[in-house]
Amino acid sequence: MGAGGLQPPGSALKYASAGKGLVPGCPSREAGGALWPAVPAQPPAKYPAIKALMRPDPHLKWTVLGMVLVQLLACWLVRGLAWRWLLFWAYAFGGCVNHSLTLAIHDISHNAAFGTARASHNRWFAIFANLPMGVPYAASFKKYHVDHHRYLGGDGLDVDVPTRLEGWLFCTPARKLLWLALQPFFYSLRPLCVNPKAVTRMEVLNALVQLAADATIFALGGVKPMVYLLASSLLGLGLHPISGHFVAEHYMFLKGHETYSYYGPLNWITFNVGYHMEHHDFPSIPGCNLPLVRKIAPEYYDHLPQHHSWVKVLWDFVFEDSLGPYARVKRVCKLAEDRL
Repeated sequence: MGAGGLQPPGSALKYASAGKGLVPGCPSREAGGALWPAVPAQPPAKYPAIKALMRPDPHLKWTVLGMVLVQLLACWLVRGLAWRWLLFWAYAFGGCVNHSLTLAIHDISHNAAFGTARASHNRWFAIFANLPMGVPYAASFKKYHVDHHRYLGGDGLDVDVPTRLEGWLFCTPARKLLWLALQPFFYSLRPLCVNPKAVTRMEVLNALVQLAADATIFALGGVKPMVYLLASSLLGLGLHPISGHFVAEHYMFLKGHETYSYYGPLNWITFNVGYHMEHHDFPSIPGCNLPLVRKIAPEYYDHLPQHHSWVKVLWDFVFEDSLGPYARVKRVCKLAEDRL
């Protein structure tokens, strides 16, 4: 059995090409790049209640505020810790909080905090959620995440897809383990190589605000609080149980299926990012409402392959020969005329 109870694919999948209707519930494109409607486009018509779920999450801003304040309190508390304990708590606690904040930023990038009518409020709130991470991230994530939804698996467009160099180099268990540990670096550098874009005003503002916050924390608490925050980000986004979602979402554990959901307890601290098939079907529905999509329209989701453990996902990714950075669907897509 493969990850989370899935049957493993029968052979190595080296950037399998995708055709029309490859994955139920996931936008797919033919070789020419034309956008085909997602298969379950019917639920809103069949279930009008789904449309009512497309509203802001009223609790998101308060949850994020609490998480940011908790990390600032942790900065104060770690000043007197020995380095080994600082790194331990950065992994065990700070890593969970900072990784969760990246997923809050993901939700906010879909205007889940204040709604589409207040887009600028969402952009600035994402920058606020970014503060405990130590490095600017939110504005760049927004810029590229649009393409992930619009051109899922698009060659040279979706920077979530590893490069050919990554697929060729990280092909043994030890190398794949290293690749997982270095995920923050690959996610940061890959866009610059695959799909470089002009720096935006919000990215500059994001960087300035982050630098001001880092300088303030360093001035008030010294080096240890900054090391704690940076280590929380690097360790929490690297080889960490929550990071299993990076692999679980779109790596082809079963041939012919490129998007998977996970319905386990780690959704409680990750804004339901595990409901990933539902999220790609309805990106405007905030994470808090995604379980209701499955509850309202179970016939569209319950029969699909799903993961049951992100830790098992990571284990199988490392030790299954048929899995690795190459195990992704890759498409040739045409650019939309209104590309952002």
